Amino acid sequence: MVFLFRDKSIINIFFLVILSIGVHLHFFIVAPLVIANSNDGVLSFLLTNYVAGLPQTVLFILYHAIILVQAIRLNMVLSDLRMFQYNTYTTAMGYVLLSGILTQWGSISSALIANFLLIWLFIKLSRLYNHPSPKTLLFNTGLIVGLSVISYHPTAILILVVLFALAVVRPFRLAEWLILLMGILVPYYFLVSWLFLQDNLALFSTFLPYLQWNLPFPEWNAALIIRFSVLVVTLLAGLYYWQLSNKRMVIQIRKNWGVMVVMLLILLPIPFIFLHAGIESAFLSLVPVAAFAGNAFSYPRRLILPNILFWLALLIVVYNNWWFMKN
Repeated sequence: MVFLFRDKSIINIFFLVILSIGVHLHFFIVAPLVIANSNDGVLSFLLTNYVAGLPQTVLFILYHAIILVQAIRLNMVLSDLRMFQYNTYTTAMGYVLLSGILTQWGSISSALIANFLLIWLFIKLSRLYNHPSPKTLLFNTGLIVGLSVISYHPTAILILVVLFALAVVRPFRLAEWLILLMGILVPYYFLVSWLFLQDNLALFSTFLPYLQWNLPFPEWNAALIIRFSVLVVTLLAGLYYWQLSNKRMVIQIRKNWGVMVVMLLILLPIPFIFLHAGIESAFLSLVPVAAFAGNAFSYPRRLILPNILFWLALLIVVYNNWWFMKN
């Protein structure tokens, strides 16, 4: 099956649609749930008040549309940045396929919507190297981060992402760091001003993230361990093949992959450090995971390993679909 996505053809978009429907086949029986925590930010408010009550058919179409647009957009970005030796749809395939690994990821959540902002943020960070107007770009990048935090509080960890990315991509200049921080704070400046004028300044605390160590799963079972094992093996295979090709890349592409590594390492702990974030918040990490998984699916000349990884993930997806239909 992997060979279908190892070339850049318009028909691959059709294959992605078929794959998405197959990965989430249980939606024909059970519509995707809308998961929103009232303390998670503006996106949760919008999901609770405007999306949760939509008909099941609309939720079905909405989830697939979001997944497919994000997968194709991420794939296009990595292709345009020449981060792979060959133009393929393996990153988009990995994004769609891995979205069905965890049962909590088969829902419409704030983390799912926030991935649009995460992909947009990576686009901005990838342009920092040798950009003619870095200060404008950094301010806009900060604005995206600030709006992301207000929209979905666990994205506050993206502040670390942009700070580390700036350190990786550009030489240290104090003015650039201050402009980036200014961009992050501007959305909160307007928020405080609006709350003050509305005499609701006491509500400001509801727009701040709360850090607290917690375990997203109260208990582990064999099925959950197998799910995470497949995710980890796919990620490690992708990291291995990325490392093999990294030495042959030009410096700008290496820096872009460095940003992706930083994003991966910083996003992974989100479910453990944000109060009531839940395992669905780990969906944010699917962006860098799918990017590295694209290496495992596209670089090996022989398709043995890519096919093994694909079918392992597909077996988990089949089990998850059976579990949804059973319950």
